[in-house]
Amino acid sequence: MNPARRTTATAVVLATAGGLLTAVAVPAASAATTCTSPVFKRQFFANTTFSGTPKKTDCDSAIDQSWSGAPASGLPSNNFGVRWSVTRDFGSGGPFSFSAAGLDGIRVYLDPGTTGARKIDLWKNTSTTVSKTVNVTIPKGKHTLRVDYVNWTGSAKVKFGYTPRTSATVDTVKPLVPTGTSVAYDKVTGKATLTWAKNKEMDLAGYRVYRRTADTWTRLSTTTATSYTDTTLPVTGATYHYEIRAHDKAGNESAGTADQPVTTVDRTAPAVPTGLDTSLSLSGIQIEWTAVAGAASYRVYRAPSGSTSYTAVGNPTTASYLDASAAEESSYTYRVSALDAAGNESARSGAVTATRPDTTAPPAVTGLAVTPTAYGFSLTWDPNPATDLGRYVVYRGELLGDDEEKVCSVHEVEWLSADTTSYEYATLPDGEEACLFVDAYDDNWWSAWKTNGDVNIVTATELDMTPSVATPEGSPLELDATAAEGDEGTHLDWNWSASAQETTGYRVYRWNPATETYEKIADLGTGATDYYDTGAQRGTTSFYWVTTLAADGTESVPAGDWAATAPTA
Repeated sequence: MNPARRTTATAVVLATAGGLLTAVAVPAASAATTCTSPVFKRQFFANTTFSGTPKKTDCDSAIDQSWSGAPASGLPSNNFGVRWSVTRDFGSGGPFSFSAAGLDGIRVYLDPGTTGARKIDLWKNTSTTVSKTVNVTIPKGKHTLRVDYVNWTGSAKVKFGYTPRTSATVDTVKPLVPTGTSVAYDKVTGKATLTWAKNKEMDLAGYRVYRRTADTWTRLSTTTATSYTDTTLPVTGATYHYEIRAHDKAGNESAGTADQPVTTVDRTAPAVPTGLDTSLSLSGIQIEWTAVAGAASYRVYRAPSGSTSYTAVGNPTTASYLDASAAEESSYTYRVSALDAAGNESARSGAVTATRPDTTAPPAVTGLAVTPTAYGFSLTWDPNPATDLGRYVVYRGELLGDDEEKVCSVHEVEWLSADTTSYEYATLPDGEEACLFVDAYDDNWWSAWKTNGDVNIVTATELDMTPSVATPEGSPLELDATAAEGDEGTHLDWNWSASAQETTGYRVYRWNPATETYEKIADLGTGATDYYDTGAQRGTTSFYWVTTLAADGTESVPAGDWAATAPTA
Protein backbone atom coordinates (compact mmCIF):
# COMPACT_ATOMS: atom_id res chain seq x y z
CA MET A 1 0.00 0.00 0.00
CA ASN A 2 1.07 3.58 -0.51
CA PRO A 3 2.33 5.51 2.51
CA ALA A 4 -0.42 7.36 4.33
CA ARG A 5 -0.93 10.95 3.24
CA ARG A 6 -3.06 13.37 5.26
CA THR A 7 -5.15 15.98 3.42
CA THR A 8 -7.69 18.53 4.60
CA ALA A 9 -11.15 18.12 3.06
CA THR A 10 -13.09 21.23 2.06
CA ALA A 11 -16.89 21.03 1.81
CA VAL A 12 -18.29 22.32 -1.47
CA VAL A 13 -21.78 23.20 -2.71
CA LEU A 14 -22.95 22.00 -6.12
CA ALA A 15 -24.21 24.62 -8.52
CA THR A 16 -25.88 23.60 -11.81
CA ALA A 17 -25.75 25.53 -15.04
CA GLY A 18 -27.12 24.11 -18.26
CA GLY A 19 -26.91 20.56 -16.88
CA LEU A 20 -23.19 20.89 -15.94
CA LEU A 21 -21.89 20.55 -12.38
CA THR A 22 -19.69 23.25 -10.83
CA ALA A 23 -18.03 22.88 -7.41
CA VAL A 24 -17.96 25.93 -5.17
CA ALA A 25 -15.99 25.81 -1.93
CA VAL A 26 -17.81 26.50 1.33
CA PRO A 27 -16.77 26.10 4.98
CA ALA A 28 -16.98 22.59 6.47
CA ALA A 29 -20.45 21.79 7.82
CA SER A 30 -21.28 20.89 11.37
CA ALA A 31 -22.71 17.54 12.45
CA ALA A 32 -26.23 18.95 12.04
CA THR A 33 -25.61 20.12 8.48
CA THR A 34 -28.44 19.74 5.99
CA CYS A 35 -27.28 19.71 2.38
CA THR A 36 -29.42 21.07 -0.43
CA SER A 37 -29.96 18.68 -3.35
CA PRO A 38 -28.08 17.92 -5.58
CA VAL A 39 -25.22 18.37 -3.07
CA PHE A 40 -24.20 15.15 -1.31
CA LYS A 41 -24.36 14.75 2.42
CA ARG A 42 -21.03 13.23 3.54
CA GLN A 43 -20.52 11.28 6.79
CA PHE A 44 -17.19 10.02 8.24
CA PHE A 45 -17.20 6.84 10.38
CA ALA A 46 -14.33 5.47 12.51
CA ASN A 47 -15.11 1.96 11.26
CA THR A 48 -15.81 0.06 8.04
CA THR A 49 -19.36 -0.97 8.99
CA PHE A 50 -20.80 2.59 9.10
CA SER A 51 -22.03 1.96 12.62
CA GLY A 52 -22.36 4.39 15.46
CA THR A 53 -22.39 8.17 15.28
CA PRO A 54 -20.47 9.77 12.42
CA LYS A 55 -17.34 11.60 13.57
CA LYS A 56 -18.04 14.33 11.07
CA THR A 57 -20.83 15.37 8.69
CA ASP A 58 -20.51 17.93 5.91
CA CYS A 59 -21.63 18.67 2.35
CA ASP A 60 -19.81 17.59 -0.81
CA SER A 61 -20.70 18.63 -4.33
CA ALA A 62 -18.47 16.04 -6.07
CA ILE A 63 -17.13 12.69 -4.95
CA ASP A 64 -13.48 12.86 -5.97
CA GLN A 65 -11.14 12.68 -2.96
CA SER A 66 -7.89 11.06 -1.87
CA TRP A 67 -6.47 10.89 1.65
CA SER A 68 -3.10 9.82 3.06
CA GLY A 69 -3.73 9.18 6.70
CA ALA A 70 -6.85 10.11 8.66
CA PRO A 71 -9.36 12.07 6.50
CA ALA A 72 -10.74 14.01 9.47
CA SER A 73 -10.12 14.65 13.14
CA GLY A 74 -11.09 11.73 15.31
CA LEU A 75 -10.68 9.16 12.53
CA PRO A 76 -7.99 6.51 12.20
CA SER A 77 -5.62 6.38 9.21
CA ASN A 78 -6.96 2.99 8.28
CA ASN A 79 -10.23 1.12 8.70
CA PHE A 80 -12.51 4.12 8.30
CA GLY A 81 -15.62 4.60 6.18
CA VAL A 82 -17.16 7.51 4.30
CA ARG A 83 -20.81 7.60 3.12
CA TRP A 84 -22.28 10.01 0.59
CA SER A 85 -26.05 10.32 -0.01
CA VAL A 86 -28.36 12.64 -1.93
CA THR A 87 -32.06 12.64 -2.84
CA ARG A 88 -32.97 14.56 -5.95
CA ASP A 89 -35.73 14.90 -8.51
CA PHE A 90 -34.70 13.32 -11.83
CA GLY A 91 -37.71 14.70 -13.72
CA SER A 92 -38.70 12.16 -16.35
CA GLY A 93 -35.67 9.97 -15.50
CA GLY A 94 -34.15 7.92 -18.30
CA PRO A 95 -30.80 6.22 -19.07
CA PHE A 96 -27.78 7.17 -16.92
CA SER A 97 -24.14 6.13 -16.63
CA PHE A 98 -22.73 5.43 -13.13
CA SER A 99 -18.89 5.49 -12.89
CA ALA A 100 -17.00 4.59 -9.71
CA ALA A 101 -13.30 4.14 -8.87
CA GLY A 102 -11.70 3.42 -5.52
CA LEU A 103 -8.79 2.33 -3.46
CA ASP A 104 -10.11 0.34 -1.45
CA GLY A 105 -13.82 -0.66 -1.40
CA ILE A 106 -16.72 1.21 -3.01
CA ARG A 107 -20.42 0.43 -3.39
CA VAL A 108 -23.10 2.48 -5.20
CA TYR A 109 -26.85 2.24 -4.46
CA LEU A 110 -29.96 3.62 -6.17
CA ASP A 111 -32.82 3.87 -3.66
CA PRO A 112 -31.07 1.81 -0.94
CA GLY A 113 -33.33 -0.63 0.82
CA THR A 114 -35.20 -1.59 -2.35
CA THR A 115 -34.72 -4.73 -4.42
CA GLY A 116 -31.75 -4.43 -6.78
CA ALA A 117 -30.61 -1.17 -5.21
CA ARG A 118 -26.87 -1.99 -5.38
CA LYS A 119 -25.61 -0.98 -8.82
CA ILE A 120 -21.79 -1.10 -8.30
CA ASP A 121 -19.95 -3.43 -5.90
CA LEU A 122 -16.12 -3.09 -5.69
CA TRP A 123 -15.78 -4.21 -2.11
CA LYS A 124 -12.24 -5.44 -1.49
CA ASN A 125 -8.87 -4.34 -0.09
CA THR A 126 -6.63 -3.57 -3.03
CA SER A 127 -3.26 -2.00 -3.62
CA THR A 128 -4.35 -0.59 -6.96
CA THR A 129 -7.32 1.50 -8.00
CA VAL A 130 -10.33 -0.45 -9.17
CA SER A 131 -13.11 1.08 -11.29
CA LYS A 132 -16.42 0.22 -12.93
CA THR A 133 -19.02 1.89 -15.14
CA VAL A 134 -22.62 0.67 -15.43
CA ASN A 135 -25.67 1.86 -17.35
CA VAL A 136 -28.75 2.41 -15.21
CA THR A 137 -32.29 3.46 -16.08
CA ILE A 138 -33.68 5.79 -13.43
CA PRO A 139 -37.48 6.08 -13.19
CA LYS A 140 -39.10 9.50 -13.14
CA GLY A 141 -39.43 11.48 -9.94
CA LYS A 142 -37.31 11.63 -6.78
CA HIS A 143 -34.67 8.98 -6.00
CA THR A 144 -31.80 8.54 -3.56
CA LEU A 145 -28.18 7.85 -4.49
CA ARG A 146 -25.79 6.47 -1.89
CA VAL A 147 -22.06 5.79 -2.17
CA ASP A 148 -20.28 3.79 0.55
CA TYR A 149 -16.47 3.85 0.66
CA VAL A 150 -14.09 2.07 3.07
CA ASN A 151 -10.34 2.26 3.46
CA TRP A 152 -8.82 -0.74 5.13
CA THR A 153 -5.13 0.09 4.84
CA GLY A 154 -2.82 2.51 3.06
CA SER A 155 -3.79 5.36 0.80
CA ALA A 156 -7.46 6.18 0.27
CA LYS A 157 -8.99 7.20 -3.04
CA VAL A 158 -12.63 7.44 -4.14
CA LYS A 159 -14.38 8.88 -7.16
CA PHE A 160 -17.99 8.66 -8.36
CA GLY A 161 -20.07 10.39 -11.02
CA TYR A 162 -23.47 9.96 -12.66
CA THR A 163 -24.45 11.49 -15.98
CA PRO A 164 -27.39 11.12 -18.35
CA ARG A 165 -26.81 9.26 -21.59
CA THR A 166 -27.88 11.65 -24.33
CA SER A 167 -27.50 9.62 -27.49
CA ALA A 168 -30.70 9.67 -29.52
CA THR A 169 -30.41 5.90 -30.03
CA VAL A 170 -30.25 5.32 -26.28
CA ASP A 171 -32.43 8.03 -24.73
CA THR A 172 -36.03 7.90 -25.91
CA VAL A 173 -37.56 9.27 -22.71
CA LYS A 174 -39.33 12.60 -23.17
CA PRO A 175 -38.92 15.32 -20.56
CA LEU A 176 -41.89 16.00 -18.31
CA VAL A 177 -44.36 18.71 -19.30
CA PRO A 178 -43.24 22.04 -17.82
CA THR A 179 -45.32 23.18 -14.86
CA GLY A 180 -46.39 26.51 -13.40
CA THR A 181 -47.15 28.05 -16.78
CA SER A 182 -48.80 31.47 -16.79
CA VAL A 183 -49.19 34.32 -19.23
CA ALA A 184 -49.61 38.06 -18.73
CA TYR A 185 -50.83 40.34 -21.49
CA ASP A 186 -50.00 44.06 -21.60
CA LYS A 187 -52.79 45.91 -23.36
CA VAL A 188 -50.67 49.01 -23.73
CA THR A 189 -47.72 47.37 -25.50
CA GLY A 190 -49.61 44.41 -26.96
CA LYS A 191 -46.95 42.01 -25.61
CA ALA A 192 -47.58 38.67 -23.95
CA THR A 193 -45.10 37.40 -21.34
CA LEU A 194 -45.03 33.69 -20.46
CA THR A 195 -43.35 32.18 -17.41
CA TRP A 196 -42.97 28.59 -16.20
CA ALA A 197 -41.09 26.50 -13.65
CA LYS A 198 -37.69 24.93 -14.41
CA ASN A 199 -37.69 21.25 -15.34
CA LYS A 200 -35.70 18.73 -13.24
CA GLU A 201 -34.16 16.62 -16.02
CA MET A 202 -30.32 16.60 -15.97
CA ASP A 203 -30.15 16.28 -19.75
CA LEU A 204 -32.51 19.19 -20.39
CA ALA A 205 -31.53 21.23 -23.44
CA GLY A 206 -34.17 23.97 -23.19
CA TYR A 207 -37.73 24.92 -24.01
CA ARG A 208 -39.75 25.65 -27.12
CA VAL A 209 -42.53 28.24 -27.18
CA TYR A 210 -45.51 27.65 -29.48
CA ARG A 211 -48.47 29.86 -30.41
CA ARG A 212 -51.73 28.77 -31.96
CA THR A 213 -54.47 30.49 -33.91
CA ALA A 214 -57.39 28.21 -34.75
CA ASP A 215 -55.79 24.74 -35.15
CA THR A 216 -52.31 25.71 -36.37
CA TRP A 217 -49.32 25.73 -33.98
CA THR A 218 -46.27 27.86 -34.80
CA ARG A 219 -42.96 27.60 -32.96
CA LEU A 220 -41.97 31.09 -31.87
CA SER A 221 -38.70 30.50 -30.04
CA THR A 222 -36.29 28.06 -28.38
CA THR A 223 -34.82 29.19 -25.09
CA THR A 224 -32.97 27.94 -22.03
CA ALA A 225 -34.73 30.54 -19.85
CA THR A 226 -38.00 30.04 -18.00
CA SER A 227 -39.75 33.04 -19.49
CA TYR A 228 -40.48 34.45 -22.93
CA THR A 229 -42.04 37.68 -24.19
CA ASP A 230 -43.92 37.56 -27.47
CA THR A 231 -43.50 40.89 -29.23
CA THR A 232 -45.03 39.69 -32.51
CA LEU A 233 -48.58 39.18 -31.27
CA PRO A 234 -51.06 40.71 -33.73
CA VAL A 235 -53.38 43.28 -32.19
CA THR A 236 -56.63 42.13 -33.77
CA GLY A 237 -58.93 41.38 -30.88
CA ALA A 238 -58.60 37.65 -31.64
CA THR A 239 -57.71 34.99 -29.09
CA TYR A 240 -54.35 33.20 -29.28
CA HIS A 241 -53.10 30.22 -27.29
CA TYR A 242 -49.59 29.44 -26.06
CA GLU A 243 -47.93 26.27 -24.84
CA ILE A 244 -44.42 25.39 -23.67
CA ARG A 245 -42.61 22.13 -24.49
CA ALA A 246 -39.36 20.96 -22.92
CA HIS A 247 -36.71 19.18 -25.05
CA ASP A 248 -33.59 17.26 -24.04
CA LYS A 249 -30.14 16.74 -25.54
CA ALA A 250 -31.28 13.56 -27.28
CA GLY A 251 -33.91 15.53 -29.20
CA ASN A 252 -36.92 14.26 -27.23
CA GLU A 253 -39.70 16.83 -26.83
CA SER A 254 -42.30 16.79 -24.07
CA ALA A 255 -46.03 17.19 -24.56
CA GLY A 256 -47.26 20.75 -24.44
CA THR A 257 -48.49 22.54 -21.36
CA ALA A 258 -52.15 23.40 -20.95
CA ASP A 259 -53.10 26.12 -23.41
CA GLN A 260 -52.56 29.63 -22.10
CA PRO A 261 -55.08 31.89 -23.87
CA VAL A 262 -54.55 35.57 -24.63
CA THR A 263 -57.20 37.79 -26.16
CA THR A 264 -55.45 40.64 -27.88
CA VAL A 265 -56.39 44.22 -27.29
CA ASP A 266 -59.47 45.39 -29.15
CA ARG A 267 -59.88 49.13 -29.29
CA THR A 268 -63.31 49.10 -31.01
CA ALA A 269 -66.12 49.59 -28.52
CA PRO A 270 -69.43 47.71 -28.88
CA ALA A 271 -72.58 49.43 -30.08
CA VAL A 272 -74.60 51.61 -27.71
CA PRO A 273 -77.41 49.70 -25.93
CA THR A 274 -80.94 50.55 -27.05
CA GLY A 275 -84.48 49.72 -26.02
CA LEU A 276 -84.12 50.60 -22.35
CA ASP A 277 -87.20 49.89 -20.29
CA THR A 278 -87.99 49.60 -16.59
CA SER A 279 -90.40 47.58 -14.49
CA LEU A 280 -91.04 47.29 -10.78
CA SER A 281 -90.72 44.34 -8.41
CA LEU A 282 -90.69 43.72 -4.69
CA SER A 283 -86.89 43.77 -4.82
CA GLY A 284 -86.30 47.07 -6.63
CA ILE A 285 -86.30 48.62 -10.12
CA GLN A 286 -85.70 46.22 -13.03
CA ILE A 287 -83.91 47.70 -16.06
CA GLU A 288 -83.86 45.81 -19.36
CA TRP A 289 -82.46 46.58 -22.82
CA THR A 290 -81.70 44.96 -26.16
CA ALA A 291 -78.59 42.75 -26.06
CA VAL A 292 -75.57 44.16 -27.93
CA ALA A 293 -73.56 41.91 -30.26
CA GLY A 294 -70.02 41.34 -28.99
CA ALA A 295 -70.75 42.67 -25.51
CA ALA A 296 -69.20 40.68 -22.67
CA SER A 297 -70.88 42.78 -19.98
CA TYR A 298 -72.72 46.01 -19.39
CA ARG A 299 -72.38 48.95 -17.03
CA VAL A 300 -75.50 50.47 -15.49
CA TYR A 301 -75.34 54.13 -14.46
CA ARG A 302 -77.81 55.83 -12.15
CA ALA A 303 -78.52 59.45 -11.24
CA PRO A 304 -81.13 60.87 -8.86
CA SER A 305 -84.04 62.34 -10.76
CA GLY A 306 -83.19 65.86 -11.91
CA SER A 307 -79.41 65.29 -11.56
CA THR A 308 -76.80 64.78 -14.28
CA SER A 309 -74.29 63.16 -11.93
CA TYR A 310 -74.29 59.45 -12.82
CA THR A 311 -72.74 56.69 -10.72
CA ALA A 312 -72.07 53.12 -11.88
CA VAL A 313 -74.29 50.80 -9.84
CA GLY A 314 -74.04 47.47 -11.66
CA ASN A 315 -71.99 45.41 -14.10
CA PRO A 316 -74.27 42.60 -15.35
CA THR A 317 -73.31 40.11 -18.04
CA THR A 318 -76.85 39.87 -19.42
CA ALA A 319 -79.14 42.56 -20.82
CA SER A 320 -80.96 43.24 -17.58
CA TYR A 321 -80.21 44.53 -14.11
CA LEU A 322 -82.15 44.69 -10.84
CA ASP A 323 -81.34 47.84 -8.89
CA ALA A 324 -82.08 46.61 -5.39
CA SER A 325 -80.34 49.61 -3.83
CA ALA A 326 -82.89 52.12 -5.11
CA ALA A 327 -84.71 53.79 -2.23
CA GLU A 328 -88.47 53.35 -1.98
CA GLU A 329 -90.62 56.24 -3.22
CA SER A 330 -87.59 57.74 -5.00
CA SER A 331 -87.09 58.45 -8.71
CA TYR A 332 -83.92 57.70 -10.69
CA THR A 333 -82.63 58.10 -14.22
CA TYR A 334 -80.69 55.22 -15.77
CA ARG A 335 -78.27 54.87 -18.69
CA VAL A 336 -76.41 51.76 -19.83
CA SER A 337 -73.13 51.17 -21.72
CA ALA A 338 -71.75 47.96 -23.27
CA LEU A 339 -68.26 46.54 -22.68
CA ASP A 340 -66.42 43.96 -24.79
CA ALA A 341 -64.01 41.32 -23.50
CA ALA A 342 -61.09 43.73 -23.90
CA GLY A 343 -62.74 46.29 -21.64
CA ASN A 344 -63.71 48.81 -24.34
CA GLU A 345 -66.80 50.70 -23.26
CA SER A 346 -69.45 52.11 -25.57
CA ALA A 347 -71.11 55.46 -25.20
CA ARG A 348 -74.01 55.51 -22.77
CA SER A 349 -77.54 54.83 -23.91
CA GLY A 350 -80.44 57.20 -23.82
CA ALA A 351 -81.93 57.82 -20.38
CA VAL A 352 -84.96 56.16 -18.83
CA THR A 353 -86.57 57.22 -15.54
CA ALA A 354 -88.38 55.09 -12.97
CA THR A 355 -89.69 55.49 -9.43
CA ARG A 356 -89.41 52.71 -6.90
CA PRO A 357 -92.74 52.61 -5.07
CA ASP A 358 -93.46 51.82 -1.48
CA THR A 359 -93.45 48.01 -1.42
CA THR A 360 -94.59 47.72 2.18
CA ALA A 361 -97.95 45.97 2.15
CA PRO A 362 -100.77 47.05 4.47
CA PRO A 363 -101.25 45.12 7.71
CA ALA A 364 -103.75 42.28 7.79
CA VAL A 365 -107.44 43.16 8.18
CA THR A 366 -108.57 42.76 11.79
CA GLY A 367 -111.87 42.58 13.60
CA LEU A 368 -113.62 40.55 10.90
CA ALA A 369 -117.09 39.44 12.03
CA VAL A 370 -119.24 37.15 9.88
CA THR A 371 -122.98 36.80 10.58
CA PRO A 372 -125.10 34.23 8.68
CA THR A 373 -128.28 35.70 7.13
CA ALA A 374 -131.21 34.42 5.14
CA TYR A 375 -129.42 35.55 1.98
CA GLY A 376 -125.82 34.57 2.83
CA PHE A 377 -123.42 36.35 5.19
CA SER A 378 -123.00 39.84 6.58
CA LEU A 379 -119.34 40.85 7.01
CA THR A 380 -117.91 43.76 9.04
CA TRP A 381 -114.28 44.61 9.92
CA ASP A 382 -112.08 47.27 11.45
CA PRO A 383 -110.76 50.11 9.28
CA ASN A 384 -107.23 49.31 8.07
CA PRO A 385 -104.65 51.81 9.42
CA ALA A 386 -102.53 51.90 6.22
CA THR A 387 -102.20 55.50 5.02
CA ASP A 388 -101.96 54.40 1.37
CA LEU A 389 -104.83 51.91 1.49
CA GLY A 390 -106.28 51.39 -1.95
CA ARG A 391 -109.02 48.77 -1.65
CA TYR A 392 -110.34 45.65 0.06
CA VAL A 393 -110.98 42.25 -1.52
CA VAL A 394 -113.45 39.75 -0.04
CA TYR A 395 -112.67 36.03 -0.31
CA ARG A 396 -114.89 33.05 0.42
CA GLY A 397 -113.85 29.42 0.35
CA GLU A 398 -114.48 25.86 1.40
CA LEU A 399 -112.79 24.04 4.26
CA LEU A 400 -110.87 21.02 3.03
CA GLY A 401 -109.16 18.32 5.09
CA ASP A 402 -109.90 16.44 8.29
CA ASP A 403 -110.63 17.62 11.82
CA GLU A 404 -106.92 17.78 12.71
CA GLU A 405 -105.91 20.02 9.84
CA LYS A 406 -108.14 21.98 7.51
CA VAL A 407 -107.25 24.24 4.59
CA CYS A 408 -109.32 27.15 3.31
CA SER A 409 -109.56 26.86 -0.49
CA VAL A 410 -110.72 30.34 -1.49
CA HIS A 411 -111.91 32.29 -4.49
CA GLU A 412 -112.24 36.02 -4.99
CA VAL A 413 -115.73 37.42 -4.32
CA GLU A 414 -115.73 41.22 -4.51
CA TRP A 415 -113.44 44.28 -4.77
CA LEU A 416 -114.44 47.11 -2.44
CA SER A 417 -113.33 50.70 -1.95
CA ALA A 418 -110.92 51.67 0.83
CA ASP A 419 -113.63 53.49 2.81
CA THR A 420 -115.77 50.35 3.12
CA THR A 421 -115.81 48.25 6.31
CA SER A 422 -118.80 45.98 5.59
CA TYR A 423 -120.12 43.72 2.89
CA GLU A 424 -123.31 41.72 2.33
CA TYR A 425 -122.36 38.46 0.71
CA ALA A 426 -125.35 36.97 -1.10
CA THR A 427 -125.48 33.25 -1.70
CA LEU A 428 -127.99 30.39 -1.53
CA PRO A 429 -127.87 29.45 2.17
CA ASP A 430 -127.85 25.68 2.44
CA GLY A 431 -126.24 25.09 5.84
CA GLU A 432 -122.68 24.61 4.64
CA GLU A 433 -119.62 25.71 6.60
CA ALA A 434 -117.54 28.37 4.85
CA CYS A 435 -114.29 30.25 5.44
CA LEU A 436 -114.07 33.96 4.70
CA PHE A 437 -111.49 36.72 4.98
CA VAL A 438 -110.85 40.25 3.75
CA ASP A 439 -107.50 41.26 2.21
CA ALA A 440 -106.14 44.83 2.12
CA TYR A 441 -104.28 46.33 -0.87
CA ASP A 442 -102.38 49.62 -1.00
CA ASP A 443 -102.24 52.08 -3.91
CA ASN A 444 -99.35 50.14 -5.46
CA TRP A 445 -101.24 46.83 -5.36
CA TRP A 446 -99.20 45.30 -2.53
CA SER A 447 -101.41 42.95 -0.60
CA ALA A 448 -101.31 41.98 3.09
CA TRP A 449 -102.11 38.38 2.13
CA LYS A 450 -100.49 37.92 -1.28
CA THR A 451 -97.37 39.94 -0.46
CA ASN A 452 -96.69 38.93 3.14
CA GLY A 453 -99.08 36.04 3.77
CA ASP A 454 -100.85 38.02 6.53
CA VAL A 455 -104.53 37.06 6.78
CA ASN A 456 -107.16 36.49 9.47
CA ILE A 457 -109.60 33.78 8.41
CA VAL A 458 -113.07 33.42 9.95
CA THR A 459 -115.28 30.34 9.58
CA ALA A 460 -119.08 30.46 9.68
CA THR A 461 -121.98 28.14 8.91
CA GLU A 462 -124.75 29.24 6.54
CA LEU A 463 -128.37 29.22 7.57
CA ASP A 464 -130.24 26.31 6.02
CA MET A 465 -132.81 27.96 3.77
CA THR A 466 -133.40 24.93 1.56
CA PRO A 467 -137.15 24.30 1.12
CA SER A 468 -138.43 21.20 2.89
CA VAL A 469 -140.74 20.41 -0.05
CA ALA A 470 -139.15 18.10 -2.60
CA THR A 471 -138.38 19.62 -6.01
CA PRO A 472 -141.10 18.57 -8.45
CA GLU A 473 -140.20 16.69 -11.60
CA GLY A 474 -141.87 16.56 -15.05
CA SER A 475 -142.69 20.24 -15.40
CA PRO A 476 -143.12 21.48 -19.00
CA LEU A 477 -141.34 24.71 -18.05
CA GLU A 478 -137.67 25.70 -17.92
CA LEU A 479 -137.44 28.40 -15.27
CA ASP A 480 -134.66 30.89 -14.40
CA ALA A 481 -134.53 33.45 -11.57
CA THR A 482 -132.25 36.49 -11.24
CA ALA A 483 -132.06 39.67 -9.20
CA ALA A 484 -133.65 42.57 -11.06
CA GLU A 485 -132.40 46.14 -11.02
CA GLY A 486 -133.69 49.00 -8.91
CA ASP A 487 -137.15 48.50 -7.43
CA GLU A 488 -138.19 45.63 -9.71
CA GLY A 489 -137.26 42.96 -7.13
CA THR A 490 -136.69 39.45 -8.45
CA HIS A 491 -137.02 38.66 -12.15
CA LEU A 492 -138.38 35.25 -13.24
CA ASP A 493 -138.43 34.07 -16.84
CA TRP A 494 -139.28 30.72 -18.39
CA ASN A 495 -139.68 28.72 -21.58
CA TRP A 496 -142.78 26.64 -22.27
CA SER A 497 -142.26 23.06 -23.50
CA ALA A 498 -143.90 22.50 -26.88
CA SER A 499 -144.65 18.90 -25.96
CA ALA A 500 -146.96 19.93 -23.16
CA GLN A 501 -150.66 20.47 -23.63
CA GLU A 502 -151.82 23.92 -24.61
CA THR A 503 -151.83 26.29 -21.62
CA THR A 504 -154.33 28.95 -20.68
CA GLY A 505 -151.99 30.72 -18.25
CA TYR A 506 -149.29 30.49 -15.56
CA ARG A 507 -149.26 30.57 -11.77
CA VAL A 508 -146.25 31.84 -9.72
CA TYR A 509 -145.48 30.61 -6.18
CA ARG A 510 -142.91 31.86 -3.60
CA TRP A 511 -141.62 29.91 -0.62
CA ASN A 512 -142.58 31.27 2.78
CA PRO A 513 -140.03 30.13 5.42
CA ALA A 514 -142.47 31.00 8.21
CA THR A 515 -145.21 28.65 7.02
CA GLU A 516 -142.77 26.29 5.24
CA THR A 517 -145.07 26.22 2.18
CA TYR A 518 -145.08 27.62 -1.36
CA GLU A 519 -147.68 30.40 -1.56
CA LYS A 520 -149.30 31.73 -4.73
CA ILE A 521 -148.25 35.29 -5.57
CA ALA A 522 -149.53 35.73 -9.17
CA ASP A 523 -151.71 34.28 -11.99
CA LEU A 524 -150.57 35.29 -15.48
CA GLY A 525 -152.05 35.05 -18.94
CA THR A 526 -151.12 32.71 -21.76
CA GLY A 527 -148.57 35.08 -23.34
CA ALA A 528 -146.50 35.61 -20.19
CA THR A 529 -142.87 34.40 -20.22
CA ASP A 530 -141.51 36.34 -17.25
CA TYR A 531 -142.53 37.98 -13.99
CA TYR A 532 -141.08 40.67 -11.65
CA ASP A 533 -141.63 39.90 -7.98
CA THR A 534 -141.58 43.38 -6.48
CA GLY A 535 -142.73 41.96 -3.17
CA ALA A 536 -139.51 40.07 -2.56
CA GLN A 537 -137.72 41.28 0.56
CA ARG A 538 -134.63 43.30 -0.31
CA GLY A 539 -131.35 41.44 0.14
CA THR A 540 -133.22 38.18 0.82
CA THR A 541 -132.96 34.96 -1.14
CA SER A 542 -136.38 33.63 -2.31
CA PHE A 543 -137.41 30.34 -3.89
CA TYR A 544 -140.03 30.03 -6.66
CA TRP A 545 -142.31 27.60 -8.47
CA VAL A 546 -144.15 28.26 -11.75
CA THR A 547 -146.97 26.04 -13.07
CA THR A 548 -149.04 26.00 -16.24
CA LEU A 549 -152.86 26.18 -16.19
CA ALA A 550 -154.95 24.02 -18.56
CA ALA A 551 -158.35 24.85 -20.09
CA ASP A 552 -160.00 22.21 -17.91
CA GLY A 553 -158.75 23.98 -14.78
CA THR A 554 -156.01 21.51 -13.97
CA GLU A 555 -152.49 22.66 -12.96
CA SER A 556 -149.16 21.20 -14.12
CA VAL A 557 -146.35 19.96 -11.99
CA PRO A 558 -144.41 23.08 -10.83
CA ALA A 559 -141.05 24.07 -12.23
CA GLY A 560 -138.59 24.94 -9.39
CA ASP A 561 -136.92 25.38 -6.94
CA TRP A 562 -135.31 28.46 -8.47
CA ALA A 563 -133.64 30.90 -6.13
CA ALA A 564 -132.79 34.57 -6.51
CA THR A 565 -131.73 37.34 -4.13
CA ALA A 566 -133.51 40.65 -4.40
CA PRO A 567 -131.26 43.73 -4.58
CA THR A 568 -130.44 45.42 -1.28
CA ALA A 569 -130.99 48.88 -2.76
